[in-house]
Amino acid sequence: MDKYLEYLKGLIIEYTPKVLVALAILIIGLFVIKLLVKGAKKAMNKGGLDATLQTFLSNLIGWALKILLIIMVISKLGVETTSFAAIIAAAGLAVGLALQGSLANFAGGVLIMIFKPFKLGDFIEAQGESGTVKQIEIFTTKLNTTDNKEIIIPNGTLSNGNIVNYSTEDTRRVDFTFGVGYDSDIKKTKDLLYGILNNHPLILKTPAAAVNLSELGDSSINFFTRGWVKKEDYWTVKFEVMEQVKEALDEAGIDIPYPHRVNINKNE
Repeated sequence: MDKYLEYLKGLIIEYTPKVLVALAILIIGLFVIKLLVKGAKKAMNKGGLDATLQTFLSNLIGWALKILLIIMVISKLGVETTSFAAIIAAAGLAVGLALQGSLANFAGGVLIMIFKPFKLGDFIEAQGESGTVKQIEIFTTKLNTTDNKEIIIPNGTLSNGNIVNYSTEDTRRVDFTFGVGYDSDIKKTKDLLYGILNNHPLILKTPAAAVNLSELGDSSINFFTRGWVKKEDYWTVKFEVMEQVKEALDEAGIDIPYPHRVNINKNE
């Protein structure tokens, strides 16, 4: 019995300092990690990173530092950490391979939130889809189409493809192509088109509107017509000018060519 007591006393004498040191490292380490995570979050907030990304990265940094702290504490207790670290590395590799698609989407989400090619409320076109940005998440971005459908695009493909952002600039150019018959008076047609563009209240005076004869087509003379508008007025101007041009051409007697179909009835 005395032998076991002596052995136990020896263990207590040997491991008590190690346990105390390990406990001190754990307490101080957790305090330092808390300060580091808080500082990192403050730096990210000052850098203008998205709130969702801030939370995710802060948690990621915190858990990574806590894993390193646990390895340090175990090492101070005299436990061999080489194999322990190897197991963590192998597990990390296996998880990475299993979630490589999700990791690609996560990386894409981080890039989108850092470089901000678009923001909430922007109207964009990407991956063959177009709509207003409704939500930017870590793994996906949600769009609302003009007919109120929700489209979910993975951030991995979104960040690696072309993105057209229609909301970045304050103004947009509205382009039209109007075709008239070859018998039409070119100057009269141009004056008519200029009159509609210059008199429209939503078309800007600067840059000036333009009307150019752009093509001698198979059955029509085509005029490339453009005017600049505020981005929110784009579709209003697009529809109104189309209607006004048709009415003005009809009133002026200027022919708009179109295919004619003739039905021939044969009476036997």
